[in-house]
Amino acid sequence: MSTIVEIESYNPLWEHEFCEIRTTIEAEVGQFIRSVEHVGSTSVKGLGAKPTLDIDIVIEDYSMLPLIIQGLEKIGYFHQQEWSFEGREAFGRKDMSVPWHKQRENWMEHHLYLCNRDSEELARHLAFRDYLRENPEAVIAYEQLKKELASHAQDRTGYTAGKTDFINEILKKVKLTKTKDL
Repeated sequence: MSTIVEIESYNPLWEHEFCEIRTTIEAEVGQFIRSVEHVGSTSVKGLGAKPTLDIDIVIEDYSMLPLIIQGLEKIGYFHQQEWSFEGREAFGRKDMSVPWHKQRENWMEHHLYLCNRDSEELARHLAFRDYLRENPEAVIAYEQLKKELASHAQDRTGYTAGKTDFINEILKKVKLTKTKDL
């Protein structure tokens, strides 16, 4: 039986693929950004995940946004304003060959976001990632939850909603909630 969400065992290729994508992005827009961060489950060694990278480009402020959008468009991304909100801009890929690079034709599935360095969304992504990286027992519990949700979820929305309480509990442990605590 096929499920809505497939959770794969941790794969070291995920980190390698992130590094390749980061290098390609930095080559195009590096002068306008602070960093490129690997966030989400694929960024935590040992954690099973959907094989989709989550990547946050971190900027100092929004004054460089038009130049970054232009640069990302040159390598095949497009700004998804309808998926963006204050503190986080979303980018889509024109095809599987994005980011366009002379030596690569296909890349792993990934989500690309751009966050202001003071963004609450960025703070939550980094805090959750860092907590998991430092707490192996949380990694085990989170993977078990994700597998359970994946086996019973009616759709991706239900799967995602099922993880919310676990994530919020971790963020409370690091004293980070929906209000800005950093």
